[in-house]
Amino acid sequence: MRSFWKEWKQTLQFKADGTSFAYIFVAVLLGTALVTGAYILHNLRPDAELGQPDEKFITASGKCAECHRQETPAIVDQFEHSTHALQAVTCLDCHQPVENQNANDHRGFEITDRVTAANCSSCHENQYTQYLRSRHAAPAWAAVRGSADFTPEQIAHAEKYHPGAVQREPNQLARMEGSAAIASGCSGCHSVGRPNADGSIGDCSHCHTRHDASIAMAREPETCGQCHMGPDHSQLEIFHESRHGALWNAHKDRMNLSVNPDDLTTRDMPIPSCATCHMSGLEGQKVTHDVTERLSWFLFAAVSTKREHYDRGQANMKELCGSCHSSSHTDAFYEQAEAVVLHTNERVQEARQIMDGLYRDGLLTAQPFDEEIEFLYFDYWHYYGRTAKHGAFMGGADFVQWHGNYELLHGLVQLKARARAIRQGR
Repeated sequence: MRSFWKEWKQTLQFKADGTSFAYIFVAVLLGTALVTGAYILHNLRPDAELGQPDEKFITASGKCAECHRQETPAIVDQFEHSTHALQAVTCLDCHQPVENQNANDHRGFEITDRVTAANCSSCHENQYTQYLRSRHAAPAWAAVRGSADFTPEQIAHAEKYHPGAVQREPNQLARMEGSAAIASGCSGCHSVGRPNADGSIGDCSHCHTRHDASIAMAREPETCGQCHMGPDHSQLEIFHESRHGALWNAHKDRMNLSVNPDDLTTRDMPIPSCATCHMSGLEGQKVTHDVTERLSWFLFAAVSTKREHYDRGQANMKELCGSCHSSSHTDAFYEQAEAVVLHTNERVQEARQIMDGLYRDGLLTAQPFDEEIEFLYFDYWHYYGRTAKHGAFMGGADFVQWHGNYELLHGLVQLKARARAIRQGR
């Protein structure tokens, strides 16, 4: 065997600049074997280990994106197209625990098990402070659950702006419908004001989505319409029936929905959406996350009253209307809308007197929603009364009339007939 190798070496012996051809041949052979072996081993690795970060991966926080590109690719794509990514915000900037949040070890990183408004407020403090003053905050959750889930400090803060809206009992109708309906129904909207374990209130992703964090999406009527729709608060349907909605649907492609709120002009949004009128800083006006700042009436109430800041709220909204309309046009519009509110109040008060008389005379039990007439009365103000008032303030003529006042006329006839039958023992 040894003589064979000696003869083979001598056969291949070739001197060139002092380098043996045999040694070169062996080196090439071994190198090829190593490369081939490495290639085979590489292809045996799982796919999750093979995805190497490219430029977009780095944009989406590198290490996080390496795994999540395989596990949850949609959220990586959403984040890559977000303003947060353009501003070099990383995954950890939002997911790292803040005060009073649980920390979990995740692949060498400490992250919170639930991102809340507390995390968002680390950067967006003013927006969070404004939101806490709004009915989207504590009053939204209390409208279903009552005050039990809030701390005394949270209740006191909310009650300063919305007396009686948080210090209250749970909603009786929701409680009768049951926990499953509350979890999948009521909470789908009212959790925008849910108190969190870390002491904060709310979930910003209701309007902005999680990983896209989109201003453009928050300006879409359909985003507001996730909750502001249906028979008891049909703002989305009213908007699309209104002149504003018709123009929006015809010219939406002209809108610059991603512009910074502080820089928004009528050139960016020549036609308003919900956010334009209720939140935006159009033409240099103050941006706000307190959606009640520009309101002047409690339209959702059975009998509507003026808000404490009626004059200021109406002035704020009229100022925004002035970006498109003359002051005389806006004043006339408000006069007509308020006339509808006062007329609707009269209708509802007449219906309420019928109900009060039945309770006073002991003809109805104290138990809520156990008699047909109680549902008739609830629908009367909660559906038709609200619809007429919202339609008037949003330019929805059909909702003022057919979905509103016509139903109020019909409903009053039904209530009177049912009340007579109860008094006659039928």
